[in-house]
Amino acid sequence: MDMKSMNVPLRVGALAAVLGLAACASPEKTPATAAVAVSHNAVDNAVSAGAPELAPEEISAARAKMMRANQALAAKDYKLARELAVQAQADAKLAQAKANSAKATAASNQLNEDLRVLRQEVDRANSDQQQ
Repeated sequence: MDMKSMNVPLRVGALAAVLGLAACASPEKTPATAAVAVSHNAVDNAVSAGAPELAPEEISAARAKMMRANQALAAKDYKLARELAVQAQADAKLAQAKANSAKATAASNQLNEDLRVLRQEVDRANSDQQQ
């Protein structure tokens, strides 16, 4: 037997081992792990946007679902982990949107108040000039 013919069984064995290991790996583990990581990031973004103060219910729901997703991941229930992570991400995005909306509303209200005061000052200045 020459060296090339001896390498064929070795290569076939190595390929079989790689395929066997790939079959053992859960196809749902990677998407579930990624979904949990994305939901964690979404919660962090919502917290940075002020959600704990401006959307406490939504951020609490997101945190609770993220915690349950982590528990499901640890228990190797990848389907449940992914579902909870997706729900946590949705709750976190809602919390972030509500926080951003509340900030925009507050800024708008402040601008309206500033405009009202400015109009009063202009009206007062105009009435002083007419007298």
